[in-house]
Amino acid sequence: MARKTIKKNLAYDDQKGLYYACFNYGTTADGRRDRRVRTFTDLSAAELALEQFQQGGGGRVLRDASRLTLAEWLEYWLEEVIAPNRAYTTYYCYRSLIKNHIVPALGAVRLRQLEPWHIQEYYAKKMREGRLDSNSVHKHHILLHTALRLAFRQKILGENPVERVEAPREHPTRQLYYTPEQLRDLFQAVEGSWLEPVVKLGAYLGLRRGEICGLRWSDVDFEQGVIQIRVTRTTAGYRVVEKQPKTSNSIRTLGIAGLEDLTRLLQTIRREQLELARTQSHYTDSGYVLADGQGQPRHPNLVTWAFRTFVERRGLPPITIHGLRHTFASLANSARIPLVDIGKALGHKDVSITGRIYTHIFDQTHQEVLNTVAARIAAG
Repeated sequence: MARKTIKKNLAYDDQKGLYYACFNYGTTADGRRDRRVRTFTDLSAAELALEQFQQGGGGRVLRDASRLTLAEWLEYWLEEVIAPNRAYTTYYCYRSLIKNHIVPALGAVRLRQLEPWHIQEYYAKKMREGRLDSNSVHKHHILLHTALRLAFRQKILGENPVERVEAPREHPTRQLYYTPEQLRDLFQAVEGSWLEPVVKLGAYLGLRRGEICGLRWSDVDFEQGVIQIRVTRTTAGYRVVEKQPKTSNSIRTLGIAGLEDLTRLLQTIRREQLELARTQSHYTDSGYVLADGQGQPRHPNLVTWAFRTFVERRGLPPITIHGLRHTFASLANSARIPLVDIGKALGHKDVSITGRIYTHIFDQTHQEVLNTVAARIAAG
C-alpha cells in the first residue's frame, strides 16, 4: 500500500485514493496507547475532522450516544467500518446513498428516537417521487438495516428499528438480449472497430464490462487456449478502480480453444499492439487487451458510452454491454446446457443466482415444453 505522510496525523494512499487521519486519545486504563484512524476521500474533510478533534480536546466522536443523530452514526459507520473493510466501489455507492438521499431526509433524527414509521415513510416518499424504483429503494433498506444492526450490537440501540419495517419489494428487472440473428448482425457491424473485442468477449464468454476492461495479455494463454478472469476494472463515479472480482467464483478460467473467431481476433490485436509499441514512440504497451491509441487501458465509462452510441447510430435493437452477457446465457440455455454449468461460466456463486437473474430468459422455453406435451397427447 502506497501510504505517504502529508503532515502530522494525516497520510494519503495514492492507490486507494483515501486520506488517513490519526486521532490520539492518550492512554487506556491499562496503559496502552489509544489511537484511532479514520479514512476520508476528501482532503478538506480529513483536515476539518482533525481540527475539530483537536479543538474538542480529544473527546471521542461517539462519546454521547443519547445525542447521536442518524447522520453522525452513518458517517461513523461509513468511515470506520465500511471504508477500511470493503472495496472502494462499495464505499462510494454507500456514500452516495447516504449523502444524496438518507441524510437529507432522516439525518437530523436522533438515533435513539428513530422509529420504524420514520423509515417506512421515507421508503414510501422515495417511491412516490418517481425518481427511484422499488429495487433502488430496497438498496436503501439494506444499507440502513446493516448500519443500524451494528448500532444494536454495540448497545447504542435497544433494537434495530429496520427489523419492524416492511422492505420495498424487489422486482426482477427485464434484461435485454439478442437473438442469434441479431447477434450476427452486430458482429458484422462491429467488425474492424475497437469495439469488436468488447462485443465478442461479452457474447462468446459472457464477460462483464469490468472483466473485459480488466483483461490483460498475461491472462490470455494462446498455447493452452484459455483465458483467466482475475481482475476487474470498474468505476466509482468517473474514477477507475481496479480490483479482484467480487467473489471467488468470479475468478475463473474459460476455454477459448474451440472459439476460432475470438482467438483469431485476440491474436490479431496482440500483434498490432506489439508492432505499435515497436514502431511508435508515443505508444506504450500497458498489457491490457482493450487499449487505446496510446496503449493505455480504456476507461470503462467511455467503453459503455461508445457501445451505446454505436448501437444507436446503426439502428440496431437496444442492448447494453451487460446485455451481451444475457445473450450468452440465453443461447447457452437454448442449447440445453445445464443451469449449473451456465452459472459456473458466468462466475455466479451458485445456481440459484443464475436462475433468479435469468428467470424471464429461461422461461422462454416453457412454450416449447407445452408444445411438446401437446404433441404427445395428440399422438395418442
